[in-house]
Amino acid sequence: MSPETPRIVVTRALPPAALEPLHSVGSVWVSPHDRPLTVDELHGAVRGASAIISMLTDRIDDDVIAAAGPDLKIVANTAVGYDNLDVPAITRSGVLASNTPGVLVDATADLTMTLLLTVTRRVAEGDRLVRSGTPWSWDIAFMLGSGLQGKQLGIIGMGSIGRAVARRAAAFGMDVVHHSRRSVDVDGSHPLPLDELLATSDVVSLHCPLTPETRHLVDADALRAMKRGAYLINTARGPIVDEAALAAALADGTIAGAGLDVYENEPEVHDDLRRLDNVVLAPHLGSATVETRTRMAALAVDNVVAVLTGKDAPTPISVPSS
Repeated sequence: MSPETPRIVVTRALPPAALEPLHSVGSVWVSPHDRPLTVDELHGAVRGASAIISMLTDRIDDDVIAAAGPDLKIVANTAVGYDNLDVPAITRSGVLASNTPGVLVDATADLTMTLLLTVTRRVAEGDRLVRSGTPWSWDIAFMLGSGLQGKQLGIIGMGSIGRAVARRAAAFGMDVVHHSRRSVDVDGSHPLPLDELLATSDVVSLHCPLTPETRHLVDADALRAMKRGAYLINTARGPIVDEAALAAALADGTIAGAGLDVYENEPEVHDDLRRLDNVVLAPHLGSATVETRTRMAALAVDNVVAVLTGKDAPTPISVPSS
């Protein structure tokens, strides 16, 4: 390759077929590690890069931009959320940031309903019981869970994923309400102030982005405001929930249960949560279907190819004006 050939850094392996278009526009380096890069490794890997394809586990900030150097044109995040990117810092450096919206909506909404059904019907708890060899027999009061028909689902964050969850919940006979940063008109749902949504919902499902305002949005006070028999579902971002407060609320019956796909200090999980039967713990599976993860990788690649060939990126991240 000539010195002018763009260097493209992929911070963790992606499907080879998705990466193929990159080879026509640059020299591609893919991390050989089956884990997130350390800070030092990331800084070393991006040196001289024209493009970075990052994962949600990579913190891309001023230091990474500086380590990459003046040739960097784009940071393509392989996720819809981009709280791992310092977008203002990236933009100030004249670098474009992109994400992968849209392609993971259905997979994440499906996983939300999976967690909701699993915790309310005690499926994971029952699975552990059967596998343990503990004697059991059918009884009219054995392992009773909670039905969904006629129950209220409160969705916090009524974007594309929240709307997809609302459609699925309606098919199960649930009444849907929502609270969102912006006013949105959603068929079959009506908006509520956050405190009212918490106080009246049988299930609260989180679909808002992680921002300074939403960090620990669900804290001890919010959990106490929920109905005593309510359930919390989180497939958004872990730090939206105060895990220590949630573990305490689950242990003392403040709420009935929770289904979590994301964690405050991922991949670590609060020890108290691990010990509880009334919480379902999934290892960040929201977008984890072959079809969805392949489309995410392909969209990240499309953004890089577009920018390196002088075209507009399909899904740039816009920076709100101050």
